[in-house]
Amino acid sequence: MAFAVRLALVLFCGSVSAALDFTWNNQPAAGRFGQPGAAMEPRAALQEKQSFREPLSWRYPEPPAEEEPQFAPDFEEKTPSAAETVSAVCGENSVWVEANKDLLGIGRPVLAQDVTLGGCPAIGETPNAEVLIFESELHACGSQLSMSDDSFTYTFTLLYTPSPLGVNGIIRAEEFSVDIQCHYQRKHDVSSWELTPTLSPFSVTKAAEENLYFSIKLVTDDWRSPRPSAIFLMGDMMKFEVSVQQFYHVPLTVTVDSCVATVAPNIDTVPRYVFLGNNGCLFDSQLTGSGSRFLPRSQNDKLQFQVEAFRFQQEDKGVIYVTCHVSATSAALAVDATHKACSFTNGWREASGNHQVCSCCDSECNAQSQSHLTGTAGPQWEQEAAVGPITVKERPL
Repeated sequence: MAFAVRLALVLFCGSVSAALDFTWNNQPAAGRFGQPGAAMEPRAALQEKQSFREPLSWRYPEPPAEEEPQFAPDFEEKTPSAAETVSAVCGENSVWVEANKDLLGIGRPVLAQDVTLGGCPAIGETPNAEVLIFESELHACGSQLSMSDDSFTYTFTLLYTPSPLGVNGIIRAEEFSVDIQCHYQRKHDVSSWELTPTLSPFSVTKAAEENLYFSIKLVTDDWRSPRPSAIFLMGDMMKFEVSVQQFYHVPLTVTVDSCVATVAPNIDTVPRYVFLGNNGCLFDSQLTGSGSRFLPRSQNDKLQFQVEAFRFQQEDKGVIYVTCHVSATSAALAVDATHKACSFTNGWREASGNHQVCSCCDSECNAQSQSHLTGTAGPQWEQEAAVGPITVKERPL
């Protein structure tokens, strides 16, 4: 009981103390509106509403004035021209057609399956995959035969039908065709190398009546021009150039199958020296240790080789005639054992760099010309070409 009375007394004393404190500090405090007693007096505002003396206006800017285009003074619009990417050879029983895969002449190859010869697909491509090759008998692949009083003509159509591109089926080329005509005379026989086609690449027509022309000639030491003299000294190099003039044929590669030297313009006379044979093997350097060799091939329709000058021991005049059997095949065909130019220099070396085809030079090269694509003979032209008389004199001491 005594404890409860004491607690009540403490609480009472605390209440009286708080009341006294409230009385002693009950004075107005200075507020944010000034000194005491001024709280209710009006006062000028420190802010006022912003106003503009002129109305605010804005509009979209005017577009810039268009300038007159300044064209180049020498500008000319391109005129389409024939691409001329198709060539053909007409044989006695068939036609051989080559089509560049850049068929449109725009630097972009077409798809092989988009090109056909009268509905027949290509039989193959060149090793570098730049040319499509077609071959057909004259009465096949949709050919059309027409006749006149003195000739008959087989017409083939090379057709390009572009495939749609992408899932949306767009195309970037138009379908077109090339007509190829093979003309034959009805009143006499002809040989395959005397036939040339009339091509109609797009809207351009070309006709070729000429035969292939083979030649062999002596050239100067720099290989640039015909040699004005056929006189040599012992130890000199006789430099020969064989070429074929191909007119409107497909591009051709010329090769020298064999060469024989005689003392008269007749290859059947004796003495005779076969210094090149076996379908393009130059034996002279292997047999005599001479510097005779083929030069590296720089173009398909020309072939250059050199033979160290010689004379027959029995002949005091030192006169020789050189007769070579030359041939030409389509440049699209790869070099093979029967169409090569091999020299012996620490082994057999081929003028085009395909040295393995020379492996048969020490035995016997296959005499049957085979296409690297089909295993059948491709088109070939051949002829004998001769140069002489050539005079070889003894070198003065």
